[in-house]
Amino acid sequence: MSIIHQKDKRSGITYVYECKSFWDKEKKQSRSKRTLIGRLNEETGEIIPTDGRGKKRSPNYVPSPDDYEMPKTMKGLKDEVRRLLEENAMLKQELKELKSKRTKQG
Repeated sequence: MSIIHQKDKRSGITYVYECKSFWDKEKKQSRSKRTLIGRLNEETGEIIPTDGRGKKRSPNYVPSPDDYEMPKTMKGLKDEVRRLLEENAMLKQELKELKSKRTKQG
């Protein structure tokens, strides 16, 4: 694992990435995966975290409990899909019950 600095020629902004190398068994070559950490402040050398889309976070940013964070592993994604399917089934059942109550009243 290493830290990579890459300067965008168009904007002049230097972005900082975390680089992880791994061996691809199928292609029999080494590969790397980069994850954006943030922007580099040229004057201080400080790394300013970004939200992953190249935008600055507010200095007083505090994640709320409602903020969704994408799972980072395949197992995490599967668990999230399972949870969403269960939630969807519950909502469908609730909708069905509400519709039946409405037809009984009307």
